[in-house]
Amino acid sequence: MLKKFYKFFIFPYTIFLLYLMFFGMGRYQYDENVIRIEPVFSTLNFIENTIRWWDIIRIVLGNVIMFIPFGFLGCAFPQLKDLKSTVMVFVSAIVIVEGLQYFTRLGIFEIDDIILNTFGVYLGYKIRTFFELRFKNSVV
Repeated sequence: MLKKFYKFFIFPYTIFLLYLMFFGMGRYQYDENVIRIEPVFSTLNFIENTIRWWDIIRIVLGNVIMFIPFGFLGCAFPQLKDLKSTVMVFVSAIVIVEGLQYFTRLGIFEIDDIILNTFGVYLGYKIRTFFELRFKNSVV
């Protein structure tokens, strides 16, 4: 039952996230292609230069929290049962999305986004394995 719900949920959720990543939250097309490849420094610089804490929480934590559901991919797709497979598939997909943001100029290719998004998937995977161990008799 939960597997069917997850399979039904994850596709529209993915479309929603793609919308946010390319068009949502006041995005506009940049005049030039932008890439930020210094891990952690661009996020620290963003935090340092942002006045409102709400913006910091929304952007930084949002990049983690919004990707937690992808840590549950192994529930519905047995080939993604282990962490390594889940992370490899996810990182491949998110690099493509970040690349599309760069080439369309509808976003910025940021290494920190890849790191934060992948951390969200990792947290989701850990939550999933916790529930699988906790409720062994029921199907998660």
